[in-house]
This record gives sequence, structure tokens and C-alpha cells, in this order.
Amino acid sequence: MAEVAPATIEINDAYFCQHFKEVCTECNYDGREENDSFFGFDTMDREGIEAPASSQNKDGQYQCKKHGSPACNQCYGWKKQITRARVAAKKAGKKSSS
Repeated sequence: MAEVAPATIEINDAYFCQHFKEVCTECNYDGREENDSFFGFDTMDREGIEAPASSQNKDGQYQCKKHGSPACNQCYGWKKQITRARVAAKKAGKKSSS
């Protein structure tokens, strides 16, 4: 039987699975490579990011529930969140090799 790719959603230029996770064991999805590449990073092993509570507007765009904006930089600041995850991964790597 052919393997079916998990359904993805796009929220403010970042990709997530239908569970709003960048890395999901439930549907076997990992969008870190696509998101890292889109935001100008080299791919590395880091924790996945998750989208906050979101809903679709009448145009089909996802918007944060907190501010009701599809381009909310507070809730959807993916580049900043990815940068934090990368720093944490580098720190964890340094600690484990010490």
C-alpha cells in the first residue's frame, strides 16, 4: 500500500501538520527542513515549533485567535521562534559533548 503524505497547513508562510505542529509523531510529519529553508536557515536537528490556537477566516487563511490576524507577528513570529529553537539545540549539543 502506498504511503500517504500527511495533510499540511500553511500559516503565515510556515508549514505545519493538521495538528498545528511542525514535528508530529501522530501523523509522521516533519516540516523543519521546509521552514528552515524558507526563513533562510540551514537545516539542523532542533525542536519543532507549534502554532498557537488558530482558526480560518472567510478567505481560508489561518488567523490567530488571540488577535484575529493572519499575519500576526506576535503569535506567528516563526523566524524568531525557529532562531530560539536553533540556539537551544546548539546549547544542548554543547552540554552533551562537555
